[in-house]
Amino acid sequence: MRNSIYKIAPVFILTLLLATQLTAQSQYEVLIEQPNEKTLKGIISREVLLADTSFHWYAENQKGYKPNEAALAGLQKQKDSIQLLVFMGTWCEDSHFVIPKFFALTDAAGFPQNRITLIGVDRNKKTLSHLSEALNMDKVPTIIVMKHGKEMGRVVEYGKFGLYDLDLGEILKAIQ
Repeated sequence: MRNSIYKIAPVFILTLLLATQLTAQSQYEVLIEQPNEKTLKGIISREVLLADTSFHWYAENQKGYKPNEAALAGLQKQKDSIQLLVFMGTWCEDSHFVIPKFFALTDAAGFPQNRITLIGVDRNKKTLSHLSEALNMDKVPTIIVMKHGKEMGRVVEYGKFGLYDLDLGEILKAIQ
């Protein structure tokens, strides 16, 4: 019984995330975990990050970014068949560096924004509805590539190559 729960959990979670995205409402909490710091916990959007002056790092960290060609090609090829679950911390310097570049990459690839679910976590790497625990997410940023409700791979922080988009390109290249 327990194994069957683990098999259907990713499909259930993906369905929940897609349904939430379709409602076009951000569902998150705003926390103040440390002075002069705002933490968004839950399902957020890029627009929320852009509109809030607390997140000045977003625009600054998109400057001069040149997307990895393999990641660009992979996102273009898979744009109608994959879903990206992206966990970040609005308090996390690695997220500050990677997430703006990630969105520049998806924009350059013409990747549909409705296939990206951005999830904010608190400093304990927890989010609403226990999504981080259900998906074994323990570091941010984490980009999970899903296809037909199944995880195809994930990039954790800067990835094994030290370049998140190089890792993402490798995952996308391996997808049939």
